[in-house]
Amino acid sequence: MSLVKKFATVASGTLMSRAFGFIREMLMAAAIGTGPVADAFYAAFQFPNTFRRLFAEGAFNAAFVPLFSKEIEANGVDGAKRFSEEVFGVLFSTLLVLTIVMELSMPLIVRYLVAPGFSDAPEKAALTVSLATIMFPYLICMSLAAMMSGMLNSLRRYFAAAIAPVFLNIILIGVLGYAWYHGLDPLAVGYGLSWGVLAAGIVQLAIVWIAVRHAGISIRFRRPHMTPNVKRLLWLALPAAVTGGITQINTLIGTAIASGGESAVSSLALADRIYQLPLGVVGVAVAIVLLPELARALKAGHMVEASNLQNRSVEFTLFLTLPAAAALLVISEPIVRVLYERGAFAANNSTPTVAAILAIFGLGLPAFVLIKAFTPGYFAREDTKTPMIFAAISVAVNISVALTLFPSMGAPGIATASAIAGWVNAAMLLFVLIRRGHWSRDAGLMRRIPRLIVASAAMAGALWFAARQAEPWLSSSAPVYTQATALAVLVVGAMIVYFAVAFGIGGADFGMIRRNVRRKSAEPTGMEEG
Repeated sequence: MSLVKKFATVASGTLMSRAFGFIREMLMAAAIGTGPVADAFYAAFQFPNTFRRLFAEGAFNAAFVPLFSKEIEANGVDGAKRFSEEVFGVLFSTLLVLTIVMELSMPLIVRYLVAPGFSDAPEKAALTVSLATIMFPYLICMSLAAMMSGMLNSLRRYFAAAIAPVFLNIILIGVLGYAWYHGLDPLAVGYGLSWGVLAAGIVQLAIVWIAVRHAGISIRFRRPHMTPNVKRLLWLALPAAVTGGITQINTLIGTAIASGGESAVSSLALADRIYQLPLGVVGVAVAIVLLPELARALKAGHMVEASNLQNRSVEFTLFLTLPAAAALLVISEPIVRVLYERGAFAANNSTPTVAAILAIFGLGLPAFVLIKAFTPGYFAREDTKTPMIFAAISVAVNISVALTLFPSMGAPGIATASAIAGWVNAAMLLFVLIRRGHWSRDAGLMRRIPRLIVASAAMAGALWFAARQAEPWLSSSAPVYTQATALAVLVVGAMIVYFAVAFGIGGADFGMIRRNVRRKSAEPTGMEEG
Protein backbone atom coordinates (compact mmCIF):
# COMPACT_ATOMS: atom_id res chain seq x y z
CA MET A 1 0.00 0.00 0.00
CA SER A 2 1.44 3.44 -0.93
CA LEU A 3 2.24 6.08 1.67
CA VAL A 4 -0.48 8.41 0.39
CA LYS A 5 -3.04 5.58 0.39
CA LYS A 6 -2.16 4.85 4.02
CA PHE A 7 -2.54 8.56 4.82
CA ALA A 8 -5.89 8.49 3.03
CA THR A 9 -7.11 5.47 4.98
CA VAL A 10 -6.47 7.17 8.31
CA ALA A 11 -7.54 10.60 7.06
CA SER A 12 -10.88 9.27 5.76
CA GLY A 13 -11.89 8.11 9.22
CA THR A 14 -10.62 11.32 10.78
CA LEU A 15 -12.43 13.40 8.15
CA MET A 16 -15.67 11.58 8.90
CA SER A 17 -15.17 12.20 12.62
CA ARG A 18 -14.45 15.90 12.05
CA ALA A 19 -17.46 16.25 9.74
CA PHE A 20 -19.77 14.79 12.38
CA GLY A 21 -17.94 16.99 14.87
CA PHE A 22 -19.00 20.06 12.91
CA ILE A 23 -22.60 18.93 13.03
CA ARG A 24 -22.26 18.32 16.76
CA GLU A 25 -20.79 21.77 17.40
CA MET A 26 -23.43 23.47 15.25
CA LEU A 27 -26.16 21.81 17.29
CA MET A 28 -24.38 22.60 20.57
CA ALA A 29 -23.90 26.24 19.59
CA ALA A 30 -27.62 26.51 18.91
CA ALA A 31 -28.58 24.62 22.10
CA ILE A 32 -26.24 26.18 24.70
CA GLY A 33 -24.41 28.97 22.83
CA THR A 34 -21.42 30.44 24.68
CA GLY A 35 -23.16 30.92 28.03
CA PRO A 36 -22.32 29.52 31.49
CA VAL A 37 -23.47 25.94 30.74
CA ALA A 38 -21.34 25.92 27.58
CA ASP A 39 -18.32 27.23 29.49
CA ALA A 40 -18.81 24.56 32.18
CA PHE A 41 -19.23 21.70 29.69
CA TYR A 42 -16.26 22.66 27.50
CA ALA A 43 -14.01 23.15 30.54
CA ALA A 44 -15.08 19.79 32.00
CA PHE A 45 -14.74 17.99 28.67
CA GLN A 46 -11.32 19.55 28.03
CA PHE A 47 -9.78 17.54 30.87
CA PRO A 48 -10.59 13.97 29.72
CA ASN A 49 -10.44 15.07 26.08
CA THR A 50 -6.85 16.24 26.55
CA PHE A 51 -5.95 12.76 27.77
CA ARG A 52 -7.83 11.27 24.82
CA ARG A 53 -5.76 13.28 22.38
CA LEU A 54 -2.54 12.57 24.26
CA PHE A 55 -3.15 8.82 23.90
CA ALA A 56 -5.41 8.29 20.90
CA GLU A 57 -3.75 10.68 18.46
CA GLY A 58 -0.23 9.36 18.46
CA ALA A 59 1.51 9.92 21.80
CA PHE A 60 0.94 6.41 23.18
CA ASN A 61 1.67 5.01 19.72
CA ALA A 62 5.00 6.83 19.78
CA ALA A 63 6.16 4.63 22.67
CA PHE A 64 4.15 1.48 22.05
CA VAL A 65 4.39 0.98 18.28
CA PRO A 66 8.21 0.65 17.96
CA LEU A 67 8.32 -1.89 20.84
CA PHE A 68 5.31 -3.84 19.56
CA SER A 69 6.80 -3.89 16.03
CA LYS A 70 10.11 -5.10 17.45
CA GLU A 71 8.32 -7.95 19.25
CA ILE A 72 6.62 -9.00 16.03
CA GLU A 73 9.97 -9.04 14.21
CA ALA A 74 11.82 -10.87 17.00
CA ASN A 75 9.23 -13.24 18.46
CA GLY A 76 6.32 -13.29 16.02
CA VAL A 77 2.64 -12.76 16.84
CA ASP A 78 2.89 -14.85 20.03
CA GLY A 79 5.61 -12.58 21.43
CA ALA A 80 3.65 -9.47 20.46
CA LYS A 81 0.54 -10.91 22.14
CA ARG A 82 2.46 -11.61 25.35
CA PHE A 83 3.89 -8.09 25.36
CA SER A 84 0.41 -6.62 24.79
CA GLU A 85 -1.04 -8.57 27.72
CA GLU A 86 1.78 -7.38 29.98
CA VAL A 87 1.09 -3.77 28.97
CA PHE A 88 -2.67 -4.21 29.27
CA GLY A 89 -2.40 -5.47 32.88
CA VAL A 90 -0.23 -2.56 34.00
CA LEU A 91 -2.16 0.05 32.01
CA PHE A 92 -5.61 -1.02 33.17
CA SER A 93 -4.57 -1.22 36.82
CA THR A 94 -2.87 2.18 36.70
CA LEU A 95 -5.81 3.82 34.97
CA LEU A 96 -8.27 2.38 37.47
CA VAL A 97 -6.33 3.80 40.42
CA LEU A 98 -5.80 7.13 38.62
CA THR A 99 -9.50 7.45 37.83
CA ILE A 100 -10.55 6.79 41.44
CA VAL A 101 -8.05 9.40 42.71
CA MET A 102 -9.14 11.94 40.09
CA GLU A 103 -12.84 11.42 40.81
CA LEU A 104 -12.29 12.02 44.53
CA SER A 105 -10.11 15.06 43.82
CA MET A 106 -12.27 16.60 41.08
CA PRO A 107 -13.36 19.71 43.07
CA LEU A 108 -9.71 20.60 43.68
CA ILE A 109 -8.69 19.77 40.09
CA VAL A 110 -11.38 22.04 38.64
CA ARG A 111 -10.64 24.83 41.12
CA TYR A 112 -6.87 24.90 40.69
CA LEU A 113 -6.13 23.28 37.31
CA VAL A 114 -9.00 23.10 34.83
CA ALA A 115 -10.92 26.32 35.47
CA PRO A 116 -9.47 28.47 38.25
CA GLY A 117 -11.31 31.48 36.85
CA PHE A 118 -14.66 29.89 37.75
CA SER A 119 -14.00 30.46 41.46
CA ASP A 120 -15.90 33.74 41.21
CA ALA A 121 -18.95 31.88 39.84
CA PRO A 122 -19.72 29.07 42.37
CA GLU A 123 -22.64 27.64 40.38
CA LYS A 124 -20.57 27.37 37.21
CA ALA A 125 -17.69 25.78 39.15
CA ALA A 126 -20.02 23.25 40.81
CA LEU A 127 -21.55 22.35 37.44
CA THR A 128 -18.07 21.87 35.95
CA VAL A 129 -17.16 19.48 38.78
CA SER A 130 -20.33 17.45 38.24
CA LEU A 131 -19.87 17.18 34.47
CA ALA A 132 -16.16 16.33 34.76
CA THR A 133 -16.92 13.61 37.34
CA ILE A 134 -19.33 11.96 34.89
CA MET A 135 -16.95 12.17 31.94
CA PHE A 136 -13.56 11.30 33.45
CA PRO A 137 -13.92 7.46 33.25
CA TYR A 138 -13.85 8.08 29.49
CA LEU A 139 -10.07 8.17 30.04
CA ILE A 140 -9.92 4.44 30.86
CA CYS A 141 -11.78 3.50 27.70
CA MET A 142 -9.76 5.76 25.41
CA SER A 143 -6.36 4.82 26.84
CA LEU A 144 -7.03 1.09 26.38
CA ALA A 145 -8.46 1.82 22.94
CA ALA A 146 -5.26 3.74 22.10
CA MET A 147 -3.15 0.72 22.98
CA MET A 148 -5.23 -1.51 20.73
CA SER A 149 -5.16 1.12 17.99
CA GLY A 150 -1.37 1.05 18.20
CA MET A 151 -1.46 -2.73 17.71
CA LEU A 152 -3.69 -2.33 14.66
CA ASN A 153 -1.46 0.38 13.19
CA SER A 154 1.61 -1.82 13.67
CA LEU A 155 -0.20 -4.58 11.80
CA ARG A 156 -1.07 -2.00 9.09
CA ARG A 157 -4.76 -2.27 9.84
CA TYR A 158 -5.58 1.42 10.04
CA PHE A 159 -9.30 1.69 9.36
CA ALA A 160 -10.92 0.50 12.62
CA ALA A 161 -8.73 2.77 14.77
CA ALA A 162 -9.46 5.70 12.46
CA ILE A 163 -13.23 5.16 12.35
CA ALA A 164 -13.83 4.56 16.07
CA PRO A 165 -13.72 8.28 17.09
CA VAL A 166 -16.67 8.95 14.76
CA PHE A 167 -18.96 7.34 17.32
CA LEU A 168 -18.30 10.04 19.91
CA ASN A 169 -19.87 12.58 17.61
CA ILE A 170 -22.66 10.27 16.47
CA ILE A 171 -23.72 9.62 20.06
CA LEU A 172 -23.53 13.30 21.05
CA ILE A 173 -25.53 14.29 17.98
CA GLY A 174 -28.15 11.76 19.07
CA VAL A 175 -28.23 13.35 22.55
CA LEU A 176 -28.67 16.83 21.04
CA GLY A 177 -31.39 15.58 18.71
CA TYR A 178 -33.24 14.09 21.67
CA ALA A 179 -32.82 17.34 23.63
CA TRP A 180 -34.18 19.42 20.74
CA TYR A 181 -37.15 17.11 20.20
CA HIS A 182 -38.12 17.21 23.87
CA GLY A 183 -37.25 20.88 24.40
CA LEU A 184 -34.74 20.30 27.20
CA ASP A 185 -33.14 23.30 28.93
CA PRO A 186 -29.37 23.98 28.60
CA LEU A 187 -28.58 22.45 32.00
CA ALA A 188 -30.25 19.14 31.08
CA VAL A 189 -28.44 19.22 27.72
CA GLY A 190 -25.10 19.60 29.53
CA TYR A 191 -25.73 16.55 31.70
CA GLY A 192 -26.99 14.53 28.72
CA LEU A 193 -23.86 15.33 26.73
CA SER A 194 -21.65 14.26 29.64
CA TRP A 195 -23.28 10.84 29.89
CA GLY A 196 -23.03 10.61 26.09
CA VAL A 197 -19.25 11.12 26.26
CA LEU A 198 -18.92 8.21 28.69
CA ALA A 199 -21.10 5.95 26.52
CA ALA A 200 -19.02 6.87 23.46
CA GLY A 201 -15.82 5.77 25.20
CA ILE A 202 -17.28 2.31 25.83
CA VAL A 203 -18.41 1.99 22.20
CA GLN A 204 -15.02 3.07 20.81
CA LEU A 205 -13.16 0.60 23.02
CA ALA A 206 -15.47 -2.21 21.86
CA ILE A 207 -14.79 -1.38 18.19
CA VAL A 208 -10.99 -1.61 18.39
CA TRP A 209 -11.12 -4.62 20.73
CA ILE A 210 -13.18 -6.53 18.16
CA ALA A 211 -10.79 -5.39 15.38
CA VAL A 212 -7.77 -6.67 17.33
CA ARG A 213 -9.46 -10.05 17.84
CA HIS A 214 -10.25 -10.12 14.12
CA ALA A 215 -6.54 -9.48 13.44
CA GLY A 216 -5.75 -12.71 15.30
CA ILE A 217 -4.68 -11.37 18.71
CA SER A 218 -6.82 -12.08 21.78
CA ILE A 219 -5.74 -10.16 24.87
CA ARG A 220 -6.20 -11.63 28.36
CA PHE A 221 -5.78 -9.71 31.61
CA ARG A 222 -2.48 -10.48 33.32
CA ARG A 223 -1.56 -9.55 36.86
CA PRO A 224 0.42 -6.28 36.68
CA HIS A 225 4.12 -7.04 36.50
CA MET A 226 6.98 -4.70 35.62
CA THR A 227 8.73 -6.75 32.94
CA PRO A 228 11.73 -5.26 31.10
CA ASN A 229 9.53 -4.47 28.08
CA VAL A 230 6.93 -2.73 30.22
CA LYS A 231 9.66 -0.71 31.98
CA ARG A 232 11.03 0.30 28.58
CA LEU A 233 7.56 1.32 27.45
CA LEU A 234 6.95 3.48 30.52
CA TRP A 235 10.39 5.05 30.16
CA LEU A 236 9.46 6.11 26.62
CA ALA A 237 5.76 6.83 27.18
CA LEU A 238 5.87 9.79 29.56
CA PRO A 239 8.04 12.07 27.41
CA ALA A 240 6.20 10.84 24.31
CA ALA A 241 2.87 11.79 25.86
CA VAL A 242 4.13 15.28 26.67
CA THR A 243 5.61 15.72 23.20
CA GLY A 244 2.86 14.17 21.11
CA GLY A 245 0.17 16.05 22.99
CA ILE A 246 1.83 19.45 23.14
CA THR A 247 -0.98 21.12 21.18
CA GLN A 248 -3.53 19.65 23.58
CA ILE A 249 -1.47 20.62 26.63
CA ASN A 250 -1.30 24.19 25.38
CA THR A 251 -5.06 24.08 24.76
CA LEU A 252 -5.66 22.91 28.34
CA ILE A 253 -3.48 25.73 29.64
CA GLY A 254 -5.35 28.18 27.45
CA THR A 255 -8.66 26.91 28.84
CA ALA A 256 -7.47 27.44 32.41
CA ILE A 257 -6.39 31.01 31.65
CA ALA A 258 -9.53 31.71 29.62
CA SER A 259 -11.76 30.63 32.51
CA GLY A 260 -11.17 34.11 33.92
CA GLY A 261 -13.13 35.68 31.04
CA GLU A 262 -16.84 35.51 30.22
CA SER A 263 -17.58 33.07 27.35
CA ALA A 264 -13.84 32.78 26.55
CA VAL A 265 -13.66 29.02 27.19
CA SER A 266 -16.53 28.14 24.84
CA SER A 267 -15.32 30.63 22.19
CA LEU A 268 -11.91 28.96 22.12
CA ALA A 269 -13.50 25.51 21.97
CA LEU A 270 -15.73 26.39 19.02
CA ALA A 271 -12.83 27.89 17.04
CA ASP A 272 -10.66 24.89 17.97
CA ARG A 273 -13.24 22.52 16.46
CA ILE A 274 -12.91 24.19 13.04
CA TYR A 275 -9.13 24.27 12.78
CA GLN A 276 -8.95 20.72 14.13
CA LEU A 277 -10.39 19.58 10.76
CA PRO A 278 -7.21 20.14 8.70
CA LEU A 279 -5.01 19.41 11.72
CA GLY A 280 -6.75 16.10 12.37
CA VAL A 281 -7.19 14.96 8.79
CA VAL A 282 -3.64 15.77 7.68
CA GLY A 283 -1.48 16.00 10.81
CA VAL A 284 -2.84 13.05 12.75
CA ALA A 285 -2.92 10.84 9.65
CA VAL A 286 0.72 11.63 8.89
CA ALA A 287 1.83 11.03 12.49
CA ILE A 288 0.00 7.70 12.80
CA VAL A 289 1.21 6.29 9.47
CA LEU A 290 4.71 7.79 9.40
CA LEU A 291 5.89 6.41 12.77
CA PRO A 292 5.60 2.65 12.06
CA GLU A 293 6.81 3.12 8.48
CA LEU A 294 9.83 5.14 9.61
CA ALA A 295 10.59 2.70 12.45
CA ARG A 296 10.62 -0.23 10.00
CA ALA A 297 12.90 1.60 7.55
CA LEU A 298 15.40 2.55 10.27
CA LYS A 299 15.47 -0.94 11.82
CA ALA A 300 16.15 -2.40 8.37
CA GLY A 301 18.94 0.11 7.75
CA HIS A 302 17.15 1.72 4.82
CA MET A 303 18.36 5.30 5.39
CA VAL A 304 17.39 6.57 1.94
CA GLU A 305 13.91 5.15 2.44
CA ALA A 306 13.66 6.85 5.86
CA SER A 307 14.77 10.20 4.45
CA ASN A 308 12.30 9.93 1.60
CA LEU A 309 9.46 9.12 4.01
CA GLN A 310 10.15 12.25 6.06
CA ASN A 311 10.47 14.58 3.09
CA ARG A 312 7.39 13.27 1.33
CA SER A 313 5.39 13.60 4.55
CA VAL A 314 6.36 17.27 4.95
CA GLU A 315 5.63 17.87 1.28
CA PHE A 316 2.19 16.29 1.69
CA THR A 317 1.34 18.27 4.83
CA LEU A 318 2.40 21.65 3.42
CA PHE A 319 0.63 21.02 0.12
CA LEU A 320 -2.67 20.72 2.02
CA THR A 321 -2.24 22.90 5.11
CA LEU A 322 -0.78 26.10 3.65
CA PRO A 323 -3.94 26.86 1.64
CA ALA A 324 -6.10 25.81 4.59
CA ALA A 325 -4.25 28.27 6.83
CA ALA A 326 -4.67 31.04 4.25
CA ALA A 327 -8.40 30.37 3.96
CA LEU A 328 -8.93 30.40 7.75
CA LEU A 329 -7.11 33.73 7.93
CA VAL A 330 -9.13 35.40 5.17
CA ILE A 331 -12.69 34.07 5.55
CA SER A 332 -12.88 33.09 9.22
CA GLU A 333 -15.95 35.24 9.89
CA PRO A 334 -18.15 33.77 7.09
CA ILE A 335 -17.09 30.27 8.17
CA VAL A 336 -18.09 30.90 11.80
CA ARG A 337 -21.32 32.61 10.77
CA VAL A 338 -22.45 29.71 8.55
CA LEU A 339 -21.49 27.00 11.03
CA TYR A 340 -22.62 28.51 14.32
CA GLU A 341 -24.66 31.71 14.07
CA ARG A 342 -28.10 30.59 15.19
CA GLY A 343 -30.01 30.02 18.42
CA ALA A 344 -28.18 30.83 21.64
CA PHE A 345 -24.90 31.52 19.80
CA ALA A 346 -26.46 34.31 17.73
CA ALA A 347 -28.10 35.78 20.83
CA ASN A 348 -24.68 36.13 22.48
CA ASN A 349 -23.20 37.93 19.40
CA SER A 350 -20.21 35.58 19.54
CA THR A 351 -19.25 35.54 15.83
CA PRO A 352 -16.57 38.30 15.84
CA THR A 353 -14.69 36.81 18.80
CA VAL A 354 -14.75 33.21 17.54
CA ALA A 355 -13.75 34.39 14.04
CA ALA A 356 -10.77 36.33 15.39
CA ILE A 357 -9.60 33.26 17.34
CA LEU A 358 -10.01 31.04 14.28
CA ALA A 359 -7.96 33.38 12.07
CA ILE A 360 -5.10 33.34 14.59
CA PHE A 361 -5.27 29.54 14.89
CA GLY A 362 -4.97 29.47 11.09
CA LEU A 363 -1.60 31.22 11.32
CA GLY A 364 -0.36 28.45 13.61
CA LEU A 365 -1.89 25.56 11.65
CA PRO A 366 1.19 24.71 9.48
CA ALA A 367 3.33 24.61 12.63
CA PHE A 368 0.91 22.31 14.48
CA VAL A 369 0.92 19.89 11.52
CA LEU A 370 4.69 20.06 10.99
CA ILE A 371 5.21 19.10 14.65
CA LYS A 372 3.36 15.86 13.93
CA ALA A 373 5.55 15.28 10.85
CA PHE A 374 8.83 16.01 12.67
CA THR A 375 8.35 14.10 15.94
CA PRO A 376 8.31 10.59 14.35
CA GLY A 377 11.91 11.31 13.32
CA TYR A 378 12.75 11.21 17.04
CA PHE A 379 10.25 8.58 18.22
CA ALA A 380 11.25 6.04 15.56
CA ARG A 381 14.79 6.24 16.97
CA GLU A 382 13.36 5.76 20.50
CA ASP A 383 14.38 9.30 21.45
CA THR A 384 11.44 10.77 23.33
CA LYS A 385 13.40 13.02 25.69
CA THR A 386 14.60 15.62 23.18
CA PRO A 387 11.14 16.49 21.84
CA MET A 388 9.86 16.53 25.44
CA ILE A 389 12.39 19.25 26.28
CA PHE A 390 11.23 21.25 23.27
CA ALA A 391 7.62 20.68 24.32
CA ALA A 392 8.40 22.05 27.79
CA ILE A 393 9.97 25.16 26.24
CA SER A 394 6.88 25.53 24.04
CA VAL A 395 4.60 25.31 27.08
CA ALA A 396 6.64 27.99 28.86
CA VAL A 397 6.36 30.26 25.83
CA ASN A 398 2.62 29.61 25.62
CA ILE A 399 1.98 30.40 29.28
CA SER A 400 4.07 33.57 29.33
CA VAL A 401 2.59 35.00 26.12
CA ALA A 402 -0.98 34.02 27.07
CA LEU A 403 -0.74 35.63 30.49
CA THR A 404 0.70 38.75 28.87
CA LEU A 405 -1.90 39.09 26.11
CA PHE A 406 -5.11 37.82 27.77
CA PRO A 407 -5.79 40.94 29.89
CA SER A 408 -5.74 43.19 26.80
CA MET A 409 -6.86 40.88 23.97
CA GLY A 410 -9.05 38.33 25.75
CA ALA A 411 -9.46 34.91 24.12
CA PRO A 412 -7.67 35.92 20.85
CA GLY A 413 -4.57 36.54 22.99
CA ILE A 414 -4.61 32.90 24.08
CA ALA A 415 -4.86 31.79 20.44
CA THR A 416 -1.90 34.05 19.59
CA ALA A 417 0.17 32.44 22.36
CA SER A 418 -0.71 28.97 21.08
CA ALA A 419 0.33 29.83 17.51
CA ILE A 420 3.65 31.35 18.61
CA ALA A 421 4.41 28.34 20.83
CA GLY A 422 3.65 26.00 17.92
CA TRP A 423 6.11 27.70 15.59
CA VAL A 424 8.81 27.76 18.27
CA ASN A 425 8.36 24.00 18.84
CA ALA A 426 8.38 23.13 15.12
CA ALA A 427 11.52 25.20 14.52
CA MET A 428 13.43 23.50 17.35
CA LEU A 429 12.42 20.02 16.19
CA LEU A 430 13.57 20.67 12.61
CA PHE A 431 16.82 22.38 13.65
CA VAL A 432 18.00 19.44 15.79
CA LEU A 433 16.98 16.84 13.20
CA ILE A 434 19.14 18.68 10.66
CA ARG A 435 22.05 19.13 13.09
CA ARG A 436 22.06 15.42 13.94
CA GLY A 437 22.03 14.44 10.29
CA HIS A 438 18.61 12.82 10.62
CA TRP A 439 17.06 15.10 8.01
CA SER A 440 18.69 15.17 4.61
CA ARG A 441 18.20 18.11 2.27
CA ASP A 442 15.74 17.28 -0.49
CA ALA A 443 16.10 19.46 -3.59
CA GLY A 444 12.54 18.83 -4.74
CA LEU A 445 11.09 19.79 -1.36
CA MET A 446 13.23 22.94 -1.09
CA ARG A 447 12.11 23.98 -4.56
CA ARG A 448 8.42 23.37 -3.91
CA ILE A 449 7.97 25.00 -0.48
CA PRO A 450 8.36 28.65 -1.61
CA ARG A 451 6.15 27.97 -4.62
CA LEU A 452 3.43 26.49 -2.42
CA ILE A 453 3.64 29.64 -0.26
CA VAL A 454 3.24 31.81 -3.38
CA ALA A 455 0.26 29.71 -4.53
CA SER A 456 -1.37 30.02 -1.10
CA ALA A 457 -0.80 33.79 -1.07
CA ALA A 458 -2.33 34.12 -4.55
CA MET A 459 -5.33 32.09 -3.40
CA ALA A 460 -5.70 34.25 -0.27
CA GLY A 461 -5.69 37.43 -2.37
CA ALA A 462 -8.31 36.08 -4.74
CA LEU A 463 -10.39 34.82 -1.81
CA TRP A 464 -10.25 38.19 -0.04
CA PHE A 465 -11.41 40.03 -3.17
CA ALA A 466 -14.19 37.50 -3.87
CA ALA A 467 -15.39 37.62 -0.24
CA ARG A 468 -15.75 41.43 -0.47
CA GLN A 469 -17.83 41.05 -3.61
CA ALA A 470 -19.99 38.35 -2.04
CA GLU A 471 -20.62 40.31 1.17
CA PRO A 472 -24.38 40.78 0.60
CA TRP A 473 -24.80 36.99 0.41
CA LEU A 474 -22.51 36.31 3.40
CA SER A 475 -24.00 38.84 5.84
CA SER A 476 -26.08 37.90 8.89
CA SER A 477 -29.20 39.28 7.21
CA ALA A 478 -29.02 36.74 4.37
CA PRO A 479 -30.77 33.36 4.81
CA VAL A 480 -28.55 30.53 6.07
CA TYR A 481 -28.82 28.56 2.81
CA THR A 482 -27.72 31.66 0.86
CA GLN A 483 -24.72 32.14 3.17
CA ALA A 484 -23.79 28.45 2.91
CA THR A 485 -24.05 28.49 -0.90
CA ALA A 486 -21.92 31.62 -1.18
CA LEU A 487 -19.31 30.17 1.17
CA ALA A 488 -19.21 26.90 -0.79
CA VAL A 489 -18.68 28.83 -4.03
CA LEU A 490 -15.82 30.78 -2.42
CA VAL A 491 -14.15 27.59 -1.16
CA VAL A 492 -14.44 25.79 -4.50
CA GLY A 493 -13.16 28.87 -6.34
CA ALA A 494 -10.23 29.17 -3.93
CA MET A 495 -9.33 25.51 -4.47
CA ILE A 496 -9.33 26.03 -8.25
CA VAL A 497 -7.07 29.09 -7.93
CA TYR A 498 -4.68 27.33 -5.55
CA PHE A 499 -4.28 24.15 -7.58
CA ALA A 500 -3.97 26.11 -10.84
CA VAL A 501 -1.21 28.32 -9.46
CA ALA A 502 0.54 25.50 -7.55
CA PHE A 503 0.72 23.26 -10.61
CA GLY A 504 1.39 26.20 -12.92
CA ILE A 505 4.51 27.44 -11.11
CA GLY A 506 5.85 24.01 -10.13
CA GLY A 507 4.79 23.88 -6.49
CA ALA A 508 3.27 20.50 -7.35
CA ASP A 509 3.22 18.27 -10.40
CA PHE A 510 1.38 15.19 -11.50
CA GLY A 511 4.58 13.16 -11.52
CA MET A 512 5.05 13.89 -7.80
CA ILE A 513 1.50 12.75 -7.06
CA ARG A 514 1.87 9.60 -9.16
CA ARG A 515 5.14 8.71 -7.40
CA ASN A 516 3.57 9.11 -3.96
CA VAL A 517 0.41 7.22 -4.84
CA ARG A 518 2.25 4.33 -6.47
CA ARG A 519 5.16 4.28 -4.03
CA LYS A 520 5.60 0.95 -2.28
CA SER A 521 7.39 0.32 0.96
CA ALA A 522 10.80 -1.29 0.59
CA GLU A 523 9.91 -3.90 3.19
CA PRO A 524 7.43 -6.75 2.90
CA THR A 525 3.95 -5.41 3.41
CA GLY A 526 2.85 -7.93 6.01
CA MET A 527 -0.75 -7.82 7.16
CA GLU A 528 -2.85 -5.22 5.32
CA GLU A 529 -6.29 -3.87 6.09
CA GLY A 530 -8.82 -6.03 4.32
